[in-house]
Amino acid sequence: MSNSDNRTEKYIASFARIIQADTTTVAPYSTDLDRFYEFRRLLDEVFPHIVPICEYEDFSGSILLKWNGKNSGKKPAMFMYHHDVIPADPSKWSHPPFSGEVADGKLWGRGTLDTKCGLWGVLQAADELVAEGFIPDRDIYFVSTRNEESSGFGAHDISNALHERGIELGMIYDEGGFILPDSIGCTDGIFAMTAVGEKIPTAIKFIARDAGGHASMPRKNSPLVRISKLILDIEKHDPFPPCISDTAEQMLRCFGPFMKKHKFIFSHPRFFAPIIKKLLPKLSPIAGIYVKSTLAFTMSGASPAVNVLPSEAWVIGNLRSAPHQPPEACIKALEKICKKYNIEMEYKLSDRVSKVTDYRGEAFRLMKEAILNAYDTVDDVVPYIANAATDSGIFAKYCDQCIKINPFLISKAQRGSIHAVDENIDVNTLAPAVDCFRYIITHL
Repeated sequence: MSNSDNRTEKYIASFARIIQADTTTVAPYSTDLDRFYEFRRLLDEVFPHIVPICEYEDFSGSILLKWNGKNSGKKPAMFMYHHDVIPADPSKWSHPPFSGEVADGKLWGRGTLDTKCGLWGVLQAADELVAEGFIPDRDIYFVSTRNEESSGFGAHDISNALHERGIELGMIYDEGGFILPDSIGCTDGIFAMTAVGEKIPTAIKFIARDAGGHASMPRKNSPLVRISKLILDIEKHDPFPPCISDTAEQMLRCFGPFMKKHKFIFSHPRFFAPIIKKLLPKLSPIAGIYVKSTLAFTMSGASPAVNVLPSEAWVIGNLRSAPHQPPEACIKALEKICKKYNIEMEYKLSDRVSKVTDYRGEAFRLMKEAILNAYDTVDDVVPYIANAATDSGIFAKYCDQCIKINPFLISKAQRGSIHAVDENIDVNTLAPAVDCFRYIITHL
């Protein structure tokens, strides 16, 4: 058996133990935290070199580990990958979600992608380095929260604690994109999608009110009809204009040579920006959303009975605000539409900030070098703005360099298994991912 095969077998065994731990997220204020403390104890066993030498702090089940460096004067670095996972119904899975089974060259289980893979990968790399006698040039923090999927409270508590202590982070690495083929649905290539910022989420409740009444005496323009008109209006007249920002320009330049159509145009995004804004949503549904804010309608309600006219109809919209159009601007655009249909809005703005890391900076450069050194099949490392929110988005106001990627090579089908059934990861990507983390840690 080759050394590479030996590493893979070793990594399968240790990663499977991480997946076998049921760390299904719980309600924000739940006191049922035993599973998370058991997971913390498991880390001592799986990573016997790195975890025991770190300073450990508990934040109600969320984990803060500090690996002391050489005190070189450099600002600390942080790696953060949450260990809570969303619920999984075993009856719908091909392999039990907390079995860590290996089949068809894949390791199956909830959290293999979101996002125990990142936590396992960086701790595995650090564990090996400690065993080899390595000491980092700067302090390194490892953060893993138990409530990223439910509230984000852990990240808030840890970021506030570090800020109050006057600790300034030099860079943060967190979950985000993956390495995958044709990441926007209109290219021929394999790209490491590396987020340098993220959209800010806001839940908005749109409410239409009326007097109600008996369904046998219907009236025109009822609350449910007005809500329907609002949804159709927003679908037809998108209030969120696209923007080819500096980050989007670089993203498109990376994709340009590999586009199935319009290679020349996408290789020169600044000059052809007006054309690209119109082309992107036509090339694929995914491509268009990378350069704009979005609103998805997710929940609704109206009458309590089939023969009752609703006195109130409502729908929830999940807003994702791009950096060029922050939540306040999105809300203002939506208010104009709501006014047409006499609809109210209820929402609470997030305390997250729209900060974008410069892809020319050290943190992005290190990740790019690490990936290209570990994977010879990757065509480019692509900066972009993540559509989903992460724990590091809470830290962004205290750190100028936040990079978001799980450096694992996955397929489109595997990406589709995130927050779905049969989540899995190829075992052949485990060793290269560890190599990525080893490279970054040793070059910090």
